[in-house]
Amino acid sequence: MSMKSTNIVSLFEDPNNRRSCVYSVVPAVSALFLILFFGAVFISPKYELKIEALPIPKFNKCQKCKPDGSEALPEGIVAKTSNLQMRPLWGFPKSDNSSFSLFAIAAGIKQSDLVDKMVTKFLSSNFSVMLFHYDGVVDQWKTFEWCDRVIHVSAANQTKWWFAKRFLHPDIVAEYSYIFLWDEDLGVDDFNPQKYVSIVKSEGLEISQPALDPAKSEVHHQITARSRRSIVHRRTYKPGLCDKNSTAPPCTGWIEMMAPVFSRAAWRCVWYMIQNDLIHAWGLDMQLGYCAQGDRTKNVGIVDAEYVIHYGRPTLGVPEEKKDLLEIGFSPETENITHVMTKTSSHSHKKDPRLEVRRQSFLEFKIFKRRWIQAAKKDNCWIDPYSQSLK
Repeated sequence: MSMKSTNIVSLFEDPNNRRSCVYSVVPAVSALFLILFFGAVFISPKYELKIEALPIPKFNKCQKCKPDGSEALPEGIVAKTSNLQMRPLWGFPKSDNSSFSLFAIAAGIKQSDLVDKMVTKFLSSNFSVMLFHYDGVVDQWKTFEWCDRVIHVSAANQTKWWFAKRFLHPDIVAEYSYIFLWDEDLGVDDFNPQKYVSIVKSEGLEISQPALDPAKSEVHHQITARSRRSIVHRRTYKPGLCDKNSTAPPCTGWIEMMAPVFSRAAWRCVWYMIQNDLIHAWGLDMQLGYCAQGDRTKNVGIVDAEYVIHYGRPTLGVPEEKKDLLEIGFSPETENITHVMTKTSSHSHKKDPRLEVRRQSFLEFKIFKRRWIQAAKKDNCWIDPYSQSLK
């Protein structure tokens, strides 16, 4: 045994040394106990407060998400959605002929020839049909055999977007796979609604429109013109503006607002984006890609196989003597409305209702653009999937 070990053993074998060792250890242990005791007194309440602030949630199988206002009802009786199917006053239909898609159109009696062809074709394809009478005329439509088979909504001098925001809430049209929201000045001789739906389903298009026959149509945007070499196209090419690498509107991920077709999911998103007070919906087309349920370059497109004719007939605010905005300097590409106003006022002191509609549309575009920018800045939880801002 080493000297160091011998000294330790002898230290504890000596009674005097053992007593002094105990006396020296006891105060140290007592001090340690007092520190732990008083420390616990001061620290413990803090931990108790933390525990009280984070209670353990109790699972309640009866707590379920219910629509606001339905909490007082048993879950099985809550009808969350509806549709536009008309029901008989008595009895029940022998078979369920529910429509799978909805066709809604802004309809004025002066365009009844075109509306008649569209309504007839969509009804024969088992669509629900809804007419928005912006001129307030309803009774004159009774001469058409299909009049009592469609829904009529009348409000004077309102746009289709005004009607859509108020009467096509996503919960009302939730049972429809596709919502067609069209203008009235379209020719459908070469258009088949059922084939169109089949194509958009197979192509995965959430937002689409039929192509325009370039030989017979008033075409405002190159991307909407029909291509004879494809079933569907999703982009356009324009030197200096659009090429194969373009990822944003108006080169790709874009449709015109005259004949849009939305999937159920896309429409639920678009409906929320429509501003209640901006009835012309200018600027909405550039942002539709956000509602494409994924990649806008793939899920937004123009259907070439099923195409229509755009006659370009003016509707809202039509003056007695029509003026052509393009002839007096308005360009849809540049939206040079100020130049048009100045040039027109030099020709006449009378207000051109059609031009006033265009002025209002442009003002609403600026308001919508400003709202979008402000909303994007304020929402800290929202991440913009596209780097290009609204232009």
